[in-house]
Amino acid sequence: MKKIIAMLMALLMLGCVAIAEEAPVVEAKSEGVMTYAEYAAAAMDAEVVVECYVQATQSWWDNKITVYAADQEGAYFIYNMACSEEDAAKLVPGTKIKVTGYKGAWAEEVEIMDGSFEFVEGGIAYIAEPVDLTAVLGTEELISYQNQLAVFKGMTVKAIEYKNGEPGDDIYVTLTYGDADYAFCVERYLTGPETEVYAAVGELKAGDVVDVTGFVYWYNGINTHITAVAAAQ
Repeated sequence: MKKIIAMLMALLMLGCVAIAEEAPVVEAKSEGVMTYAEYAAAAMDAEVVVECYVQATQSWWDNKITVYAADQEGAYFIYNMACSEEDAAKLVPGTKIKVTGYKGAWAEEVEIMDGSFEFVEGGIAYIAEPVDLTAVLGTEELISYQNQLAVFKGMTVKAIEYKNGEPGDDIYVTLTYGDADYAFCVERYLTGPETEVYAAVGELKAGDVVDVTGFVYWYNGINTHITAVAAAQ
């Protein structure tokens, strides 16, 4: 009996460890760096200093790069951050950076503008898992997840339209869930014509039911930048 109890206790302890490991470890911020909550509460046009992890980047150009970033508590869209071409190549997913810039908004998309950055050595290489936001589509809660990587399940394709009318530029995707339509986008500077997701979205037809993953960008309403699409499970 004692052996059985000991085995059960060991299993319970392992279960507790497994549960604890599922929650991301929230790293302490360096001195002078905002928590995500402090960043979210900051006024527009205020200077902000954040530490975050690269999740994806748009194409580098003219010594600037746009970064999709996150920490364990939220996400950031860093627009046209100053960056050399050499450093741009190092901004791979999971890389930790410290960004100084100004909080701004364009068409309701909250972002960090006029930013500069430095690499942060040590720590973990954090990659965010997509959060399922299907249930909050059409609610006021949705915007609180702005810029996070998310998945939307069981979406019905209503329309696919190429910017400028032909492949090579952005793809505008209208998806329906329930009785409402939602605007999604394949951003060519993020996932261009050479990527699998660009080709996959281009092959979708009206009526297809899909699960869509992407960054919850905002353009006068949700305008998720798609990073993956698959037939609904």
